[in-house]
Amino acid sequence: MKSMHAIDIDTVEMTLDIMKYAINRISNTNPELGSPKKEELLDKLVGTTITEKGIGGEKAFQLFRDILAKAAVPVDHPRHLAFVPAAPTRAAILFDLVTSASSIHGAYWMTGAGGIYCENQAMKWLVSLTGLPETAFGVFTSGGTAANLSAMIAAREYWRSLNDENKAFKALLITSSGAHSSIISMAQVIDADIILVDDHGEDRLTGDFLQKKIDGLSAIDRKRLFAVIATGGTTNAGIIDELDTIAQVCEKENLWFHVDAAYGGGALAAPSVRHLFNGIEKADSITIDPHKWLFSPYDCGAVIYKNLDHARKAHSQKGAYLDIFKDEGAQGFNPADYQIQLTRRLRGLPLWFSLAMHGTKTYEMAIERGLELAKFAGEKINSMPHVELVREPGLSCVLFERKNWNPTDYRNWTYDNHKKGFALVTPTKWTKNNKTKTISRFCFINPDTTEEDVVEILESMK
Repeated sequence: MKSMHAIDIDTVEMTLDIMKYAINRISNTNPELGSPKKEELLDKLVGTTITEKGIGGEKAFQLFRDILAKAAVPVDHPRHLAFVPAAPTRAAILFDLVTSASSIHGAYWMTGAGGIYCENQAMKWLVSLTGLPETAFGVFTSGGTAANLSAMIAAREYWRSLNDENKAFKALLITSSGAHSSIISMAQVIDADIILVDDHGEDRLTGDFLQKKIDGLSAIDRKRLFAVIATGGTTNAGIIDELDTIAQVCEKENLWFHVDAAYGGGALAAPSVRHLFNGIEKADSITIDPHKWLFSPYDCGAVIYKNLDHARKAHSQKGAYLDIFKDEGAQGFNPADYQIQLTRRLRGLPLWFSLAMHGTKTYEMAIERGLELAKFAGEKINSMPHVELVREPGLSCVLFERKNWNPTDYRNWTYDNHKKGFALVTPTKWTKNNKTKTISRFCFINPDTTEEDVVEILESMK
């Protein structure tokens, strides 16, 4: 039987086919807006692919190219404005291919020094955006959930180290009602209780509301409280918590201050809105997702710590076969020591290459473009009689409603546009004064989205 690691003419031809597909896909600025199909239909169209003898690379690739890829939505489509889309640069995508082809293990300096060095160059730029001290640093993770989890484990272990009594308590943290859903999931993973603070009716946490909540805690809950998670750009509306006043409260109350800027963190590079993040430089840890607004491929998150030693004490793994990685002969920065994963690919390499190729000024301009599109959409909505703004745009998020529509209308409109391959814009919900209603939402990430795209989508609601 031929070895599956052998290089033969079939492998060469398959490689050429795949590289041709990759080049065509990367160079396509307006890809087909695919849509999902039911599993039963895919079973009929594709059939059995995993067999004892294999179906061959040519057949497997043909099924993916012609059927399966079209049953998925490309996140970089310029009229994909739902959720938080992505728009990886061509340079980043190409270097994602290089990252996989290079087969570098990115957990320890001993095995991944060259790649980790590149990641660290990109990380230095990320840290510089935050305004944290020069001693601050971080690592790349699989996304915001892993980054938040890594930060909170470090925070909890630091809290436990302050007082032996803390080890007997179930940890407690505070965040806002607008925090990302993964925060609640993360709290469940570390077995911590969580308090959601209601604020001005706009899911925005402030120092005043935070202090009042802390003052109202029971004596035992105050002892259990170890961290506050603020949001640097809510996923739903782009709202930024009042970071400077929250930082003051955390410093006064001796609480770990974490900022989840998974979506909004890219805007730290945009001069027009940088002031909205004032106070982030006082955080103990920060989450940013380069695969969102920093134009990296999935999956690339980042967690940054003011004090790396707290993270190392919480995450550094020990084992007989791992000792060599900590030896002086293998000395260097070990990413595995600062987040929850031991095995890791070099997720930061595509970001590094794209930054190195294009420069940080180009990134600034691309991020400002998303902000400009949101502003344009808001102005256009205000000028059209059939739609209206729910609130002023927050970062690159725009919440708006079609007058006299109900939830079914929004759902039908979404599916209709998607099936036509025209656009993907999904409904969301907004609560104000204890009243929740279904509305629509834009999230602008892709700088190739045009003003004409925005107008055509809004006109399709008539």
